[in-house]
Amino acid sequence: MVGNTLMNDVTLSLMTVRNKVIEGTIKPWIIDTTLRDGEQAPGVVFSASEKIEIAALLADLGVNELEVGYPAISEDERSTIRQIVSMNLPLRLTSWARAKWQDIEDARACGTEAVHISFPVSALYLQLMEKDYAWVQRQLQELVPKAKKYFNVVSVGAQDATRAEPELLKSFVLDAEACGADRVRIADTVGIATPTSVLALVGRLKAASHTALEFHAHNDLGMATANAFTALEAGCHAVSVSVTGLGERAGNAALEELAVALKLSGRYESRIDTRKLSSLCTAVSMAAGRVIEAQKPVVGRSAFEHESGIHCAALLKHPLSYQPFLPDQVGRSHHEMIIGKHSGSAGLQHFFSGRGILISRSEANSLLSIVRKTASEKKRALQPEELDSIYSKLSTQTVITIP
Repeated sequence: MVGNTLMNDVTLSLMTVRNKVIEGTIKPWIIDTTLRDGEQAPGVVFSASEKIEIAALLADLGVNELEVGYPAISEDERSTIRQIVSMNLPLRLTSWARAKWQDIEDARACGTEAVHISFPVSALYLQLMEKDYAWVQRQLQELVPKAKKYFNVVSVGAQDATRAEPELLKSFVLDAEACGADRVRIADTVGIATPTSVLALVGRLKAASHTALEFHAHNDLGMATANAFTALEAGCHAVSVSVTGLGERAGNAALEELAVALKLSGRYESRIDTRKLSSLCTAVSMAAGRVIEAQKPVVGRSAFEHESGIHCAALLKHPLSYQPFLPDQVGRSHHEMIIGKHSGSAGLQHFFSGRGILISRSEANSLLSIVRKTASEKKRALQPEELDSIYSKLSTQTVITIP
């Protein structure tokens, strides 16, 4: 019975997606939380000047909304938020708050257009806070109408929503809607969701309520970006992301990954200028003191590096043969062919032609055996000067002919 219900929910959600595609382009609302949830990554602290710079870069990139911080944390935090508010950036600024009026007062003092109020909804979180759902209902009824007097937009969050009882979560969405909340955040707080479960969850909630939904994904199982994308496919109005996926534990859905996925799908109309992603990610990684891993999708060094002989030969004929998008679409200058154990003759010819040396296919094949042997011994790709040395030694031994 449970399996049938899940499949029905998924089927309903997929039908909704198909209908939306037929109706026209979807315009997702992208919320960046680098300055709030991103800074909660262990050991990460942004200075005021770094926060101001990152906020300006995100606005220039084209995100719709910036969760700019947690005002209740300190006066320094509130001062920085006020400085960002004074910049009049072309995006919505939102302060984060617990379900406490003082937190909302602190947010009000910062002057942001919106406030997000977070509530516990899972049995575990309610137990940890020594509350019950009746308390959640009372806080919704008290805090949301009062906050709406001071903020243009009030969103509420369901903490640990993916571990909450389905009926209780549905009640929370309905209660939030009745109290006047403009949006409800469905938070996968510990990153246990999968795309299939997201389709079913969002489908159930949309069938019960007309309020705008946002999905907040964490990456504990490596599916945050996929879950965020699926949430939009299922009909969520908004998703929250962070630059490079920066955040607690394994992080959040990555802004740069989602932005490119939306663009490649052809179904979404986003304000995000993907050509500015690489410079943004570099700035955030430097401020966070976190190295961008080589294999990081979209912005990692290896995302546009190629060694395989088959791949390199095809890339020389068509740059999209082994790349889903071109480097300049995300602010990278070019792809790079690495010479190593798996290289082929076409890659070697290309490498040497870039150095003004033209070699034939047979000459390249003569070089390959020593190149592959050397790379295997060194357990890495070869540097240009090492390749020059190999070419020079072989050419003096007349193994190949210098053109």
